[in-house]
Amino acid sequence: MRKGQNPAKFAKTVAKPERITVAVLNYIPFVSGFYAEGLDVLKVSLESMRQDPGLPFDLLVFDNGSCPEVRDWLIAEKEAGRIQYLLLSEKNLGKGGAWNIILAGAPGEIIAYSDSDILYYPGWLSRSVELLETFPKVGMVTARPFRTNPDYHTATREWAQTNATLEEGQFIPWETFWEFNRSLGQDEVENRKVYSETQDWKITLPVGGRVAPQARIETTAYAGASHWQFVSYKSTLAQFLPFDMDKPMGQVKQLDQRMNASGYLRLMVSDPLVMNLSNTTDYVKGVYAKGQPAVQRPGLVKRLVQFAPIKKALLAIYDQIFKWYYS
Repeated sequence: MRKGQNPAKFAKTVAKPERITVAVLNYIPFVSGFYAEGLDVLKVSLESMRQDPGLPFDLLVFDNGSCPEVRDWLIAEKEAGRIQYLLLSEKNLGKGGAWNIILAGAPGEIIAYSDSDILYYPGWLSRSVELLETFPKVGMVTARPFRTNPDYHTATREWAQTNATLEEGQFIPWETFWEFNRSLGQDEVENRKVYSETQDWKITLPVGGRVAPQARIETTAYAGASHWQFVSYKSTLAQFLPFDMDKPMGQVKQLDQRMNASGYLRLMVSDPLVMNLSNTTDYVKGVYAKGQPAVQRPGLVKRLVQFAPIKKALLAIYDQIFKWYYS
């Protein structure tokens, strides 16, 4: 027999989530080797996210089976009130498995998804939401312009040809292009070739135009977006769930492809408001001056291991060792 009454019955109000949920997917299986700075990168990322987003949000972190040290730090952040929703997975479900939980379960009307290695600049969230709410039938907005596969934004360009001003050319400055691609460990010589042979598509809506009469200023976006960082309506993302991926990574372009095939616009803001840190905080520490090559010339060993044949062989060995321990 029940003893007394549940005090919750007498509560008059309940907390309501913010309209926007920022959802971060994290995976740091150990804090050595490739992941030696993983926890530091995560800390820098979450701190920069909060500094000046331009709009209020709740933070949801999905940890995809990280090591105890990382989980303990996340729990402490949750207890300190800096993370509103924390999901700890016992196992690595892969990105697709994590997305199925995050994108379906985030409480906000708008979801701002990010990988855990993103550096944010002031206004990153408000600028993204402005494009999301100004353009019609937007699938996703990424807070940085960069060159993406044009096959994934054909629907965006087709729409713009009829409903906006669409310009084709090299609008993204080389420094902005190279800053991002360098963070992925790519080669500068090859990137200069790619930059000269590819282009951007700029879309402009006029003030108070037919498509967006609520626009207060001329709105400019670039065609393209990406699965590593984007803002979208939860109701839109629900149309593409679940994701059935049999690998932890490498199949996440399904979201880009499905949105384009369904006729959704995929847009990027006109200037860089997020940056990829990858697995190091060197960028934040100033090892790289923004848009400029590193001042220090790498040592002999560093240059040797970056030599393409050696780098390929060493990465293959590293990949095999990782599979033995963590597959």
